[in-house]
Amino acid sequence: MNRNGIPIELASFNRLFTEYNERFVRFALTYVDDYMEAEDIVMEAMTYYWENRARLDNEVHPPTYIFASIKNKCLNHLRDRQYRQALSEQLQEHAAWKLSLQIATLEACNPEELLSKEMHEVVSRALNRLPETTRQIFLMHRFGEKSYREIALEMNMSVRGVEYHINKATRSLKKYLRNYLPLLLYLLHY
Repeated sequence: MNRNGIPIELASFNRLFTEYNERFVRFALTYVDDYMEAEDIVMEAMTYYWENRARLDNEVHPPTYIFASIKNKCLNHLRDRQYRQALSEQLQEHAAWKLSLQIATLEACNPEELLSKEMHEVVSRALNRLPETTRQIFLMHRFGEKSYREIALEMNMSVRGVEYHINKATRSLKKYLRNYLPLLLYLLHY
């Protein structure tokens, strides 16, 4: 115990922390761009050093050891960020590829050839289950190829109202037609 009643080892850690913490955090912050993350990295490095100091060579200079640990933790943080960014970019590329494929598939799709009489009847039944206004707006958009604005003007409603009806119809049709997807795929394939 020192003269203030604090264990000598704790006083040594407090001195080390007080003297170097701010510098170490500024260094880490330069690379990780997040103050709380920088503080966490420094605290982990200092705690690791302190808990393992007995196993280290007596020649080890504590600030140098901690600084090297902070550097390695910052590198690991940046590599993790780089990996997450690359993964995000891959997911975005995949989503863009999927969207392009969906657009190309729909552009090449001829509904008259695609739907057999049976499938056409299933779709008609699904459409007939929709409320009149919703069905009319959906048909104007999907089959009449009218924009939301054109439909809004014709139906004397807001564009948001048109969006609401299109979304409502799409959700309802997806729900109703989900059980017919295998039949549709079969008809498309053969």
